[in-house]
Amino acid sequence: MDAQGRGRADDIDPADQWVLNPNTGEYELRLAPSAPQSSVPGPRRSASRAGAASRAGGAGGTTAGSATAAGAGGGAGAGGAVRNRTAAPARETRPAPGRDVPSQRRRRGAPEEPPGRRGRRPVKKNKAKRALLWTGGIMAFVVVAAAAGAYLYIEHLNDNIQSVSDDGASTGGFSKDKAINILLIGTDKRTGAGNEKYGDSGSAGHADTTILLHVSKDRSNATALSIPRDLIVDIPDCPTEQEDGSSKVIPGETGVRFNTSLGQEGRTPSCTVRTVTELTGIQADNFMVADFNAVKTLTSAVGGVEVCLAKDINDPDSKLNLTKGEHVIEGEQALAFVRTRHSVGFGGDLSRIGLQQQFLSALMRKLKSNDTLTSPSKMIKLAEAGTKALTVDSALDSIDKLKDLGLELGKLDTKNLTFVTTPVIDNPAEKVKTTVVLSESQAPDVFQAIQNDVSFTAVKEQKKKEAAAVAARLKGSKADPADVRVQVYNGGAPAGSAQETLTWLQTEEGVEKSENAGNAPEPLSKTTLEYAPDQADQARSLAAIMGLSGSALKPGKSVTNSQGLPTMTLTLGKDFKGAGVSLTAPSKAPDVEKSTADKVECAK
Repeated sequence: MDAQGRGRADDIDPADQWVLNPNTGEYELRLAPSAPQSSVPGPRRSASRAGAASRAGGAGGTTAGSATAAGAGGGAGAGGAVRNRTAAPARETRPAPGRDVPSQRRRRGAPEEPPGRRGRRPVKKNKAKRALLWTGGIMAFVVVAAAAGAYLYIEHLNDNIQSVSDDGASTGGFSKDKAINILLIGTDKRTGAGNEKYGDSGSAGHADTTILLHVSKDRSNATALSIPRDLIVDIPDCPTEQEDGSSKVIPGETGVRFNTSLGQEGRTPSCTVRTVTELTGIQADNFMVADFNAVKTLTSAVGGVEVCLAKDINDPDSKLNLTKGEHVIEGEQALAFVRTRHSVGFGGDLSRIGLQQQFLSALMRKLKSNDTLTSPSKMIKLAEAGTKALTVDSALDSIDKLKDLGLELGKLDTKNLTFVTTPVIDNPAEKVKTTVVLSESQAPDVFQAIQNDVSFTAVKEQKKKEAAAVAARLKGSKADPADVRVQVYNGGAPAGSAQETLTWLQTEEGVEKSENAGNAPEPLSKTTLEYAPDQADQARSLAAIMGLSGSALKPGKSVTNSQGLPTMTLTLGKDFKGAGVSLTAPSKAPDVEKSTADKVECAK
């Protein structure tokens, strides 16, 4: 190496090798200064342009080299750059014809340089550029490593997820623009290390704890409906995918415990979904199944949850031993808390449901707390625990889908998450009361409130205004039934419902200008009546006859009947219960025992 023209190798400052290209925003390797200039005339080319051309000529390989250096290690870029510079020959710059090559200009105030050697920049500036290089190299490595690591970690989490077919029992997946119904199933199957000590280790498991979580369309509120495991229900026939990919219909049963809808007779979670639909009239969008390990690992991942007892409890069956007052529980202790029942309330499953609701409220508060959301370690533990402990349906079988669901649930305020237990009474057919049956005076109202997206807590002012506007559709004059023109469609009601309704309207209610229009283009969950603005009085009249709520009335446009006259459209949905049966939806939730997730309540 020409020491006079380029300086000694150990004088090369690594920071001098990298410059920011303003055109690309990338750091690029700057080649060494040129060798001693030749006096041979050549094409006109300024020194600055020659240097730029040199950098442009090597940009492709240089950028790749810098990426490689950054990928190899945070500080390895500097050493790699020195090697690149040494290996890269300098491109000769020729002076313009008739001009002498100017000597290097000295900065004002700078000391004279020793003869035969180019001066180096001040040390202070070199350190600054060196710091920039190291920072840039490290940041490049971090970004590349984080991107690759995030991808690999997501793939790892995806591999953790266990999913099973929903066998067509659900809607096929939640939608961001609709209300969401998620069925949460806690099984008592004794899988996982240490869980065999709780007994019944050979059982296929049951639907031991089941909660239907309904999230309102506007995400302002949610209702968590607990379904008692000892509730007497009818289990429908359940088409079920087998391990070999074939399908088998597992016969239904009548008058059996709800918890037998899972595990028994080869039933899978999809059968529990069908049973809930049969019971409540609400079809789940998705389901999640948690075992004993889920309780232990999820609570440990968030650092424990806060619960409260109104008395001392020492239950040898569940292994719970806690004193009166507030406690932070996790792991085995959390599992014991949700399993205990003999020491709370009346010692039955209904008392335990209240305890489980308190626990889930505490878990929800902890999940939404800053203590959890701002802790990367807790979030990673939570991701690991959740993906390993939960079994989901095939429409929720990826981190992306679970993330989207989590974002929707994250919009909830815990004060508007209400826990309600399905209203039941003791089974009158039993002398020794061990099972329960639906309360026919209260349960239908609870189910209908959820079906109609009615909040069990105070709703926002905007929602109140919307409810008032809907109710106003029923106010005003009503046309004479003889002047009401309507076409009746079947949009999901039992076969023959359109003709049944038509006959009833014509013979019993005097709505003679009505026609059977057959099946609707697509099924509807709720019965609707669409009408044009000038048909509002007809709509109010038909609503009064059929018992339609304001929400069933849809201002829109009219259609033409067989006589070419404008007519309203009545579409009988899945909620249709028969001609003459009122379809008025509740405007407020029924008065039942409930609790909200924002409060700590002590179990008695």
